Amino acid sequence: MTVPLKRWLVVGFALAAAFVALGLGVARHPLTLDSQVASALHGVYTQPLGKAAEIGSDVLGPVLPWILGVALVALALRQRQHTGLCVRLAVVLVLCRLTSLAFKPLFLRERPRDYPDLSYPSGHVTSVASTGFVLVLLCAWLWPRLVKRVALASAVAVVLSALCRVLLGVHWVSDTIGAVLAVTGVGLLSACALRLLPPGDGRSLDG
Repeated sequence: MTVPLKRWLVVGFALAAAFVALGLGVARHPLTLDSQVASALHGVYTQPLGKAAEIGSDVLGPVLPWILGVALVALALRQRQHTGLCVRLAVVLVLCRLTSLAFKPLFLRERPRDYPDLSYPSGHVTSVASTGFVLVLLCAWLWPRLVKRVALASAVAVVLSALCRVLLGVHWVSDTIGAVLAVTGVGLLSACALRLLPPGDGRSLDG
């Protein structure tokens, strides 16, 4: 095991632990920040800004992992030498996305306002963060020059997704933070387990 891999594992475990700790901490009582933001934005979802946030939430949400999944299948079919890489990336994508579905029943956190489903972590932010994480991994293996740009675009997309969900009053701020912690932690751990970190030239996984 190389030193860089050990570091990724340590960071992954730390972020996953932080996700669980935050979830347990806010399961019954929201943070002061949560309450203040929710109060300041009360009723905004009925206003034009809320309508805009609803559109943004439709775009930056659960549809993105599906689109990326289809893209990975297309890449694997078109460039068979990268099939192994695409399969491993798809596994990471699924595991990251499942953090919301699997852990919401554990924390049983209520939404800031009446709304179906549980609150922690945000499924929309989880979807966007999962997509961004896997895209960065994909670029690290096949198109290293794009990593910084894709990472920046992914970060912006995550922030916008979180902002939309908070403006709509369907998530606390900590729900969005927890989603990022969960995806990054599980993403790093699963990527290490599947030999995706540290990244290489994209061929060693398929040979």
